[in-house]
Formats: sequence, C-alpha cells, structure tokens
Amino acid sequence: MPLPGSIPHALPLAAAAPSTPLGPFEDSAVAWATWVTLMGFVGITALALVAVGPVARRIGSDTLAAVTVRLSRVAVVLGILAGPAVLTDIAHDASQSGGYDYAAAWHTLYDGSNEGRLLGLEVTLVLVGALLVAPLAFRPVAAGPARRWLLAAGLGAGAVALGTTKFPDEVPDDWGRTVFETLMWMLHLLGGSVWLGGLAGLALLTLPGAVGANDRGAFWSPVIRRFSVAAMGCVAAITLSGLFLYWEHVDGPTQLFTTMYGRVLGVKILIFGALLLLGGFNQFWLHPRVDALRAAGDERPLRTVLVRDFPVVITIEALLGMSVVFVAPFLHGSARNQAFQAGAAKHSAVSLDDLPKIPTKEVGASTWVWGTGETLLVIALMIAGYWLSGVLARRRTAAATATAVTDPGDLITA
Repeated sequence: MPLPGSIPHALPLAAAAPSTPLGPFEDSAVAWATWVTLMGFVGITALALVAVGPVARRIGSDTLAAVTVRLSRVAVVLGILAGPAVLTDIAHDASQSGGYDYAAAWHTLYDGSNEGRLLGLEVTLVLVGALLVAPLAFRPVAAGPARRWLLAAGLGAGAVALGTTKFPDEVPDDWGRTVFETLMWMLHLLGGSVWLGGLAGLALLTLPGAVGANDRGAFWSPVIRRFSVAAMGCVAAITLSGLFLYWEHVDGPTQLFTTMYGRVLGVKILIFGALLLLGGFNQFWLHPRVDALRAAGDERPLRTVLVRDFPVVITIEALLGMSVVFVAPFLHGSARNQAFQAGAAKHSAVSLDDLPKIPTKEVGASTWVWGTGETLLVIALMIAGYWLSGVLARRRTAAATATAVTDPGDLITA
C-alpha cells in the first residue's frame, strides 16, 4: 500500500502509527468502470440464458425475441466497453506521472510475461464474448435455435475474462493454497456478477416494450422464481468466499474499526447487508404476492405490483450492487498487515517502506473444521429460505384462489 510521500522516512522510537490512505479517487473510479462492465456482461448474459430464456420460450417466440434483444444489446455494449475500460486501467497503472500511458498498456498485452498474457486474454475474451452475443441483438436470431449456444459461448468467454483478473501470474510456492484462493475469488466474482448483473437485467426488462401486458403474469412470476434460485446460490457463494477472505485479511472484529482496510470492508458489509434485506423482501413478500395475484386472475393489482413495487426494489438493489463494486477497489492490502505495521512503527526507527509485514495465516485443522461448518450452515440457510418462500407462495396462492371463487368482485386484497 503506497504511503504519502510527505511523511519522513526516518521514524524515531514511539513514532505515531502510519496512516493508511484510501488511495486516489480516480484510481477507484477507473477500476469501478472495469468491474462494472466485466461483471455486468457476465450477469446479464447469464440472466438471459438461465432465468429469462426458458420462461419466455414457453410464452411465445415474440416474447422470447423481445427480451433477448433487449438484454443482448445491453450485454454487447458492456462487453465492448469492457475492452477500453481494462486498457485504461492498465494505462493508468503503467503511467509514471499518474496519467494514462496507452502505448505502454498496449505493449503490455501478450508481452511474453504471464501477467501480459492474462491481461491480453482479459481484453480479448470479453470482446470475443460481445461478438458472440452480438447476433442476438437482432430479432430473427434472438428467437432462433442458435440463441442458447451463442449465449452460452459468450457467457463462457466473459467468465474466463473475469477470472483472469485473479488467476496467478507466477508459479506459486504453495499450489494447494493458491488454487483454493483462486477458487474463492472466482466464487466471489462470478456470484457477484450473476446476482448484481441479473438485478440490472431485470430492471431493464421492467421498462416498457420488453414484455407485453397480456404476458406479464405468465412471465414475471416464474422469472422471479428462477432468478431467486440463482440469486440464493450466488449469495451462498459470496458469503462463503467472503468469510474466507475475511479470515485471510482480518484478525478479529476490532480491526474493522481500527484499520482503513477494516473500515472500507465494514462499509462493503453494510451495503451487502442492505442488499440481503431487499432480497429477502423479494423472496418472502413480493414473489408470494405476485403468485397469489396471478392465481386469482387479477391483472390490475398484479400490474400495480410489477409497475410500482418491483421496479423500484430491483433498481435500488442494482444501484446498491454498483455501490459495492465501487467500494471494493478501495480495499488495499489487509487489515492484519496494517494493524501489524502500525504497532511495529511505534517501536521502530526503520523507514516506512521497510516496515515488516505480518506472515500469511497458516491453515490448520481447526480452519477446515470451522470452514466446513460455515459451509454447511450457509447452504442449509439458503435451502431453508427457498423452501419457506415456496411455502408462503403456495399459501397465498391458495388463499387468493379461494377468494376469487367466493368473491370474484373483490380481488385487490389478494
């Protein structure tokens, strides 16, 4: 983590603890643009393939073409923008003056080093993914047999491009730990992409023109349900990988308040918690209500829910998701190392650049026991939450059906 140049290099005994700056706002803004475009492309493509496509196909070719075209056009734009966004990030890092050295960034791609190969693959594969999805921006192709294959191929290219940001660029000393860390990062990034990108895609589909008024009841209820399954899996992946990263970088809750890394991580956790609350609102209130209104055959309140409540909640969730992505680049180093160096600086006369770093945490038997227990608990909670939301949906559907039979003139309270 770079330290301010105005701090003297020689520290007397009992010196003040070194500060840990957030870093330039511009750096995080550039990184945010890279993450939003990469993750957005993956998430929207996954939504079109997994949640929206199967439901729209059952309704009809017109609905399938309409929703596919809308999502594909946005995905293509994000994929194309991801290329220059990544190149801008590299150019900013390559510049010696804090500007943007695009020539150096361009020559870094495929320069023979492992880092250059990974950067080259990141730029190339996301553009390839955009090219694969591009034909689906036209209605004749969007409802054709090539739809699933193009989306799957584009999603695969985008996922690998996203993965290159965390693939090791040198031969590791500990293959087991490096592979596990990479797997955790992949769960974190892909889970966040499918969840947050999917929310953005759903928000786009709530805008007029994607789903006809007569098809909304048949479309939204199963789409919400299918996306809920994917979202709950993503939440489990993010939670489990986040717990590992917390264990790796933070030594106890107090470091969430005493270090800059911890404070930034605390903000990220708070935003993530708000997302979970809104997701719970969707899962346990909105989806059962939509199912109940659909079962009652009442389009008026269903339209009210979809036009008023659902777009607002989904849009807020998407904005919170982009806020999480914006906060993440401010996480530099680790809370463990920042706390360790702060303590060492109080009793050392060495320069700030030469302060020792805390060793990496060692994995022991207790780590695996705790990790296994956390994994089983998170999976159980996700399954229980999905089951409970299904029970609530069935109960409200049964109540709405009974109301429709006994009193067909008053369905608004369903």
